[in-house]
Amino acid sequence: MPHLLPLPDSRCAHTKNVIRVGALNWVPIFCANCGADGGIVPEESITFVFYLCDPCAQRNGQIDGMYMEPDAIFFEKVRQAQIEKYGRELTAGELVVELEDESSIMSKLAKDGPKPA
Repeated sequence: MPHLLPLPDSRCAHTKNVIRVGALNWVPIFCANCGADGGIVPEESITFVFYLCDPCAQRNGQIDGMYMEPDAIFFEKVRQAQIEKYGRELTAGELVVELEDESSIMSKLAKDGPKPA
């Protein structure tokens, strides 16, 4: 069995550029391969993030044993879940409230992805 190296964390080693939205701090993440912007994640509920941008994920292929979903597909799922449950896309403020509720569909989706590799 081959020895597997741990994946690198896609957050900065020293937290900076934190964005405060409601009661949550959001920290930026970056592609583990090229350093491209990967968006933001809630600091309080994330202990590890590995992110590859779509071009790097396509170029390097899937990592064995890892789930892979392009960002566009994940964000379309988020949009469809909002429309199904609320009849429309939520505002930023409404999303903050939903993300603070661990039982909400938006909070559950946020925990699931995007994880291109």
